[in-house]
Amino acid sequence: MCAAREPAFVIVTGMSGAGRSTAAKALEDLGWFVIDNLPPGLLFSLAEEAGRVKLAADKVAAVVDVRSLAFTSDLNAAIGELDGRGIGFRVVFLEASDEELVRRFENVRRPHPLQGDGRLVDGIARERGILREVRANADLIIDTSSLNVHELRNKIVSFFGGEDRPGLKVNVVSFGYKYGLPVDADLVVDCRFLPNPHWVPELRPMSGLDASVREYVLGQIGAKEFLDAYEEVFGVVAAGYAREGKSYATLAVGCTGGKHRSVAMAEQIGTRLRDRGMEVQVSHRDVGRE
Repeated sequence: MCAAREPAFVIVTGMSGAGRSTAAKALEDLGWFVIDNLPPGLLFSLAEEAGRVKLAADKVAAVVDVRSLAFTSDLNAAIGELDGRGIGFRVVFLEASDEELVRRFENVRRPHPLQGDGRLVDGIARERGILREVRANADLIIDTSSLNVHELRNKIVSFFGGEDRPGLKVNVVSFGYKYGLPVDADLVVDCRFLPNPHWVPELRPMSGLDASVREYVLGQIGAKEFLDAYEEVFGVVAAGYAREGKSYATLAVGCTGGKHRSVAMAEQIGTRLRDRGMEVQVSHRDVGRE
């Protein structure tokens, strides 16, 4: 991570149409010095210059994309140089599902930058292949498939709006297994071992945010024991993340539909982690989806 004398330095990249421009604008609104569409080969020069002179802000972000044919090799080389020279940085990767990216490109009536004479889906597939290694090595992955521009901005503000505050920032998100795992999850908790309120007629229309459902879920055999054990386990994991310099973690809490058990348990996990002094944001991906 960045030393105290260095400006914070972030590289924002990811899939075309996944929200890089929105993320860049959100960082600018937070007072970051942002350069959009920077060639990867200039990343080291930017970071070095930011450390040498006093910019308008002490937090610098560079947005890079795949329009350079040598993107992967250039970016990997630039990251290697930053790392080798001891310059602290983070890589933020934005992505979305193929279906959502197609919808976004069709809405703005623009071709994908890599589709050439092929179809839109061909360009998306090609870009995803080029970015595979970059995504694997990213410090923070944000899936924007179900986010609008305001929600993405709020997520960026949550992650970067308080860089001076110590401690791990945790995003706890409930989800339904029948809708798929959150692709940006670092850890996954499965709550399907608890009885499902869906089969209780008076609880079925409610969600885990309602007191009746919460009391039902937390009153089941094993619920408290699980929360106690997981709180302790995550405390160990969080300490390890801190030693490794990881500042953000996404904890996914799942049940069948993402409406009852996972919601109630996610709220409880969030409360317990806050009581441990962690900065926690709780969201519910699939509530209202049925």
